[in-house]
Amino acid sequence: MSMKQQQELKLASAMLRVCLVAFLFCASPLWAQGLSRAEPEQVGLSSERLERIRPVMQSYIDDKALAGSLLLIARHGKVAYLESFGAMDREQGKPMREDVIFRIASMTKAITSVAVMMLYEEGRFLLEDPISKYIPAFEEPKVLVPNAEMDAGYELVPAKREITIRDLLRHTSGISYGFWGREHLHELYVEAGISDGLTQTEGTMGEMVEKLAALPLIGQPGEVWEYGLNTDVLGYLVEVVSGKSLDAFFRERIFAPLKMSDTHFFLPEDKLARLAAVYRPGDKGIERLPETEQTVLTAVFSTSFHYSGPRTFFSGGAGLVSTIGDYTRFLQMLLNEGELEGTRLLSRKTVEMMTVNHIGDLDTLDPGRAFSLGFSVHNGPGVSGRIDSTGTYAWGGFFYTDYWVDPEEQLVGVFMAQLYPWNGLDAQDKFRVLSYQSIAD
Repeated sequence: MSMKQQQELKLASAMLRVCLVAFLFCASPLWAQGLSRAEPEQVGLSSERLERIRPVMQSYIDDKALAGSLLLIARHGKVAYLESFGAMDREQGKPMREDVIFRIASMTKAITSVAVMMLYEEGRFLLEDPISKYIPAFEEPKVLVPNAEMDAGYELVPAKREITIRDLLRHTSGISYGFWGREHLHELYVEAGISDGLTQTEGTMGEMVEKLAALPLIGQPGEVWEYGLNTDVLGYLVEVVSGKSLDAFFRERIFAPLKMSDTHFFLPEDKLARLAAVYRPGDKGIERLPETEQTVLTAVFSTSFHYSGPRTFFSGGAGLVSTIGDYTRFLQMLLNEGELEGTRLLSRKTVEMMTVNHIGDLDTLDPGRAFSLGFSVHNGPGVSGRIDSTGTYAWGGFFYTDYWVDPEEQLVGVFMAQLYPWNGLDAQDKFRVLSYQSIAD
């Protein structure tokens, strides 16, 4: 082959690659949702260093620690990395794809918190208002104090003050989760039929919140950080104040404006084939999780929660399913200080207030993280030993999903998989390190 022919072949090959990339971008769900893409170098990332992600993440698939995962990195408002690994459903032979729908569980909390702050901006309430002003059942709360000398093993003492809306946003209300197994409180939650938002639940969130309000708190409001059903109460607050179901409020005020067309409490039948299967660790690697699983703490959750059974219970703390594209649009809105593509949900000052430490020195069981109004907030690499910037806000979900937003680096990361329990799996942490090490500007 002559030198001229070799040059022509190289040129034709390069043109083919350009056309293929253009076709894939235009055909992909993320492109259709309007998320811009960029070559890594265009946003200050190194393509060569991003290549380190694949062998590390593929090793979790090869070792049968994960069935599949979908990873995204966006910087300066553009998606620079989006890769899939393994399968969304091994048994059915379905590979992981960009449009797979995941149970995002507690990643729902950020969306509910934004809904609350939208109503706050409309003057519907103040954050220091007692929640009982809008949900009277929370008047005169009691606090559970263990006491071995009492017949029940505990006594109830009056709360020093009422629970505020800000307490619920920052998880300082004293409301817990039943599945934590807190002494005595767990039994009370089970007896009352309190749902954690991961179960097939009859009735409505309002009915559950009324039962929850009658139960004691694990600590004095404002004096203890306790991750719990706070955001489910906030979801009901949205319903009370707006006069709409949480489902309708999300669809009309958040999902439609942000073009989040694949985010739902309950999946339409035509989208069921895109819902990823959930797996759990087994003796020979992961195995498919049964539709209904009984945990060691007797909390029951259902992997079919989002497509069968009653469809009246909208959990603001754990109820949504979504795609990586939809959720990235939501996170980019926050990173853009409340706005996306000309649509503004929140003011810059509100997002600023939402994403700073609101709990002071209260213990979150993680010295590297404080808590804001809906997210954890990074206290800094020198405290945590983690690579992300001070002020990064983040959270994850029950089924091994995770996200972070770093305003300093203008970076968004999203990790999607479906696994429970995780048993200390470190894939999410390594993905974050591998993301940051690719920064080259």
